Amino acid sequence: MGGTARGGPHRRRRGDNRTPRPAGPPSASMNPVQRVPDLPTLLGLPGVEEEFVPGSSIGVCALHGGGLERATEVVAREVAERTGASYYGVVQPDGSRHHLSSTRFDPDDSRRLAAFLDRVDHVVSVHGYGRDDDFFAVLLGGTNRPFAHHLAGHVRGTLPGGYRVVDDLAEIPRRLRGIHPRNPVNRTRHGGVQVELPPSIRWNVDAHDWSDRDGTPRAPQLDDLIDGLATGVADWGNGTP
Repeated sequence: MGGTARGGPHRRRRGDNRTPRPAGPPSASMNPVQRVPDLPTLLGLPGVEEEFVPGSSIGVCALHGGGLERATEVVAREVAERTGASYYGVVQPDGSRHHLSSTRFDPDDSRRLAAFLDRVDHVVSVHGYGRDDDFFAVLLGGTNRPFAHHLAGHVRGTLPGGYRVVDDLAEIPRRLRGIHPRNPVNRTRHGGVQVELPPSIRWNVDAHDWSDRDGTPRAPQLDDLIDGLATGVADWGNGTP
C-alpha cells in the first residue's frame, strides 16, 4: 500500500518515562446520550455529516465521531491520510450525542458506507469508551486477531508509560470486543480491528478540552497513538507485519 507513516515500529517518540495524567473530561457536563433506531435516522439529524474518501484496500473508519466519541474521527482521518487508506466517518456536531449501535450500521442504508466496505478488505474502526475503573487502557478487538496483535505491538511502542494496550479478547469487556458479524469492522473479506480509546488519550489536560476541538491543540499522547496506528497500518499494507 502506498503512503508513509511518521516514526517506526516499537519506538517511543517522546520518551519512555512520561506517565499519563489522571485529569479527564467533565463527564457530568456532557449531554445525555440519545439512542436512534437506524442509520437513515442518524444521518438525517441536523449537522450530522457522512464522510467517505476512497483509498487503498485497507479502510479506517469512525462511526461515532464528533460530539459522541470525541476525537475518534481525528484519529481515523489522519491515519488514513498518512497511509493512503480509505476513510469513512459519521461526524456529529458539537453537543450532539446520538448513539446507533455499530451492528445497526447497515450498508444497505448508505451508499457511502456500502462503497467503503466494497472497496476494502481490512478495516480499522476507531471508537471511544469511558470506564471509571479503567482510564488508561487501549482495547483492540475485532475478528482479525493477527492484525490486532500487529497493531498492538506498534501502539505499545509509541504510547507513554502508564497506558496499557490490551489485545487479548478475554481481557476486553464483552460489549467492547467488536466481534459481531454485523459490525462494519467485520463485514469485509478479512475482517478488522476495533480500537477503543479511553478519554485520557483524547482529552488535552492543559487545554481543558478535547484534542482538535475548535482549535484545541492536540494532546501529545493522541499524536503518539496516531503514530503507532499509522505505522502499523502502513507496515501491514506493505506486507511487512
